[in-house]
Amino acid sequence: MIAQVDKAYIKERPGSALRRIITRLLFEGRPVTTNRRWLNTIVFAHFALEKRLDIWKSVKKPIFIMGTGRSGTTILATLLSFHPQVGLLNEPKAMWHSIYNQEDVNGNYTTTLPAKYHLGASDVNGRTIQTAHRLFGAYSTLTFARRVVDKNPEIVFRVSFVQAIFPDAKFIFLVRDGWDTIRSIASWSEREVVQVNGETHDWWGVDRRKWHIMVKELVMGNLLFAGRESSVQKLERQIDMAAVEWIVTMQAGIAQYQQHPANIYLLNYQDLVQTPQQTLADLLTFCELPQDSQLLQYAQERLSEPTQYKPVALDKSIADLFQRQIESVEKLMQAVS
Repeated sequence: MIAQVDKAYIKERPGSALRRIITRLLFEGRPVTTNRRWLNTIVFAHFALEKRLDIWKSVKKPIFIMGTGRSGTTILATLLSFHPQVGLLNEPKAMWHSIYNQEDVNGNYTTTLPAKYHLGASDVNGRTIQTAHRLFGAYSTLTFARRVVDKNPEIVFRVSFVQAIFPDAKFIFLVRDGWDTIRSIASWSEREVVQVNGETHDWWGVDRRKWHIMVKELVMGNLLFAGRESSVQKLERQIDMAAVEWIVTMQAGIAQYQQHPANIYLLNYQDLVQTPQQTLADLLTFCELPQDSQLLQYAQERLSEPTQYKPVALDKSIADLFQRQIESVEKLMQAVS
């Protein structure tokens, strides 16, 4: 599978498939756990050129998919990219690094500059806005996309930052079962880990850069973890670290949803899988995209029940917090259903 598209996607929407390939080559970049990282030289040279040009096209109502990684964000983004009006940027962290160079918590493109999870309106200035609009505008123009979808889970910590750049932005907060999510993260990290020049590259970035920033910024001083900070800092198991990420991501996402209910669509991954046509039809309405029967049919055929994982023992410092967060999410989903 190339650029997240399968044979049925290519057959039904060849134009959208070509758009995905162009996006992959010129806009998305290659993170530390992937091969062909030499493409980053081309990507950043392209960005440097676009940043010097006038804005090609004004981007209207961009759509941002956020949540925890491994929660279904990629398949949701791929389904939306099937829509003839949509161009998908799948975790375009290279682009965002060109817009704001202290966003790289993984160390995909730098480990010398500091980085932070939380970005707000105060981190935005005129140059940030200009650069973002030039790059997003170039993308929209070169791919003939009328609407842009940016799938980037970490946006959940940066909603006000994005809104300061794109005031008419729309957000989709995708939620998947906590156990399924964290066990998928742990499995991915153990499977995809690589050693490069004495560095460990996995889910947690370069030598756990992402984890260290997460603990420092999202755990320390967080009342939810009061009295447990030192224990969390010492966690080593992938499953425990993943649980912490899910807790802080759900905490941030719920807070953002409660602050901006008109601009954030709360989506249950289970609903997407079990009733894809109705769920996506409702989502298209929220995104102000025309209904597309081919998209709904493609989703019906492609989606299947995900692997369901059984609970496992978590470190005692976080086990009860994780369970309480599961209950909080379930309560919210019931309230909005």
